[in-house]
Amino acid sequence: MRALGLDLGSKRIGVAVSDSDGTLAMPIEVVRRSGDRGREHREIAGLVEEWEAEIVVVGLPLNMDGSEGEMAKKYRSEAKALGDTLDVPVVPYDERLTTVTAERTLMEQEMKADARRTVVDKVAAAVMLQSWLDAGMPHGR
Repeated sequence: MRALGLDLGSKRIGVAVSDSDGTLAMPIEVVRRSGDRGREHREIAGLVEEWEAEIVVVGLPLNMDGSEGEMAKKYRSEAKALGDTLDVPVVPYDERLTTVTAERTLMEQEMKADARRTVVDKVAAAVMLQSWLDAGMPHGR
């Protein structure tokens, strides 16, 4: 099953995709926030179609204790709105520490700060999506 992973942010949305077997996640691009959620969701719908994704996994930034803060509630709401737009299921998944992990990985590759900023969101999406794949592709919280 091919899945598209999204790392929602206030300025950018990191996008990753799995291979067709659902075993490996790869970062693919960053969607810039424009203030027009409908346009952003149409762009994501285009990626779902382009990559023939069968499910979209949206990272949910839970608190360290597993509870939902304001950002998690905001992104859960956006995931629901995205689910109303797309023809495939949209599931939220815990994304705690994915950006930290992505940043650390890029630093280990000795990538300069400016270059890291351009890719960290899609790498974080890949980290989150890989975690979801490794967890057996759960459809709940």
